[in-house]
Amino acid sequence: MYRRMFIVAVLAFANMYAFAQDFREVYDAFRRQAIEDFRTFRTRCNMEYAEFVEKAWQQYKVLPSIQPPVKDMPTPPMPYKGKEDSIKDKELQYLDMIPVAPPVPQPTPIEPILEQPQPDEERITFFFFGTEGKVRLSDRHRFKLSAVSEKSVAAVWRELSTDKYDNVIRDCLELRIKHGLGDWAYLQMLLELSSEYFGRDTNEATLLTAYIYCQSGYKMRFGIGTNGRLYLMFNSRHDIYNMPYYRIKGEKYYPLNCSEQSLYICEVGFPKEQPLSLEISADMKISAMLTDSRTLQSIQYPQVKVSVHANKNLISFYDTYPASQLGENFMTKWAIYAQTPLDVATREELYAQLTSLISGKGELEAANMLLNFVQTGFVYKYDDEVWGRDRAFFAEESLIYPYCDCEDRSILFSHLMRDLLGLDVALVYSPGHLFTAVRFTDNVEGTYISIGEDKYVACEPTCTNGAPVGWISEETGNSDVKVIKLSKIDYGKSYKLSSL
Repeated sequence: MYRRMFIVAVLAFANMYAFAQDFREVYDAFRRQAIEDFRTFRTRCNMEYAEFVEKAWQQYKVLPSIQPPVKDMPTPPMPYKGKEDSIKDKELQYLDMIPVAPPVPQPTPIEPILEQPQPDEERITFFFFGTEGKVRLSDRHRFKLSAVSEKSVAAVWRELSTDKYDNVIRDCLELRIKHGLGDWAYLQMLLELSSEYFGRDTNEATLLTAYIYCQSGYKMRFGIGTNGRLYLMFNSRHDIYNMPYYRIKGEKYYPLNCSEQSLYICEVGFPKEQPLSLEISADMKISAMLTDSRTLQSIQYPQVKVSVHANKNLISFYDTYPASQLGENFMTKWAIYAQTPLDVATREELYAQLTSLISGKGELEAANMLLNFVQTGFVYKYDDEVWGRDRAFFAEESLIYPYCDCEDRSILFSHLMRDLLGLDVALVYSPGHLFTAVRFTDNVEGTYISIGEDKYVACEPTCTNGAPVGWISEETGNSDVKVIKLSKIDYGKSYKLSSL
């Protein structure tokens, strides 16, 4: 009996083993086929794209750059007159209220870029904004663009579309993930990589940048100038100010480093391509090189005194950032700056000091302390005097540059209210001026704006001698305003004081 049971068990195990083997073989075959399908589909897309590159070109004239909206004369900082300016409830009507558009996912390759095992692959080292990058790129990847023509560009595209460049693309995408690079930062990184490999402003560098950018999922086009140069043009979700563009089949394309008045342009697109977004929705992890420390102090609350640093490499990156708007609404320009997370090192340093200073205070008192800090701890100057043009700041820039104006202070103050007090904030525009409005959990008096069922109380970060929550100047209070409601930023941890 036991012998019979043993035989049955052995046979059952053998059948299970055979089934497992069959399943494994089927799975392995399926996996191999799936991988091959990925390669075949992407290769087919690239081969078809190269065919179109040989013939789908047209002459286009450059269009004038989109100019920022004509600014009303900037409103100078108004003085608060103390008790003469009584704080009373007054509802401020607005003409328009714009919600912040939710972040969009970054573009991705048309199919997964699969690892191609290669023994002892060489890597090229390059730097973008002080940050080291390494990519598997060696002499075996070099190509020569003998002439800039439809056929030569298509021929090199076919060469690039072999699997020997897959690891190059994978490494670039991994750097995008590792360093939390937004789309603009990723494009700048690719430009630095290609320049290091082929030399700056060479046609080969442009073609390599375009290939990796396209295979990463981004929408781009080629242009050839009268000077024999090849140009990369990118498409953006945002309308970019002060950058000439070409309208190709109803869409704007912005050429990089190009002053040509017309280009011979390849009109063909790649399947599933997506435009670049100028939003920065996550921490960028680029190498830190700290600025000198700067001390900032409130006048009315002298105990609110902080010393801060910023990352020079990040400030250099912000200096390249193009100003833009989403759709037809110029208010979205400021939302990009206000929705960008503060750099982790700066916010840890700044917020540690500020939270200790406002700890134990009530919501309104803490808000007044932070408001006066922004009002009186910074030096006001018009952008035209400092930069010769309109230039909004990311929050770190206000902390480091010697001068700032109303839009910069409003952006910084919006961070402090959302991050430290956990309150909802809106940016409010009146002709020539930007200020903030805050939704307090307590009942707070003063000029306010109703957004749905919620009361947002005015907070004026720009005032010559400091003014409390609820005050705005008479000029501002009598003008028509537009409002954009900001979202809170998820840092993965809370900086809000538990006592508030």
